[in-house]
Amino acid sequence: MNYVVETECENDGRWLGEIELLPGVMAYGNSRKEAISRTKALALRVLADRLEHGEPVPELTEVFTVGA
Repeated sequence: MNYVVETECENDGRWLGEIELLPGVMAYGNSRKEAISRTKALALRVLADRLEHGEPVPELTEVFTVGA
């Protein structure tokens, strides 16, 4: 399993990155690359928080994949 970062360009030119399997993990960036980077960083924080609180985290074969 891995987390897929989906991206979308907003009408105002900002990029949005989101990981659907991690509710609430979405981040904006001025470029697609920045949105992907911020989304990955947020996802890692969420996973670390889950581990610290004893919540389940799935085994990962890879951490991230970027959607088309």
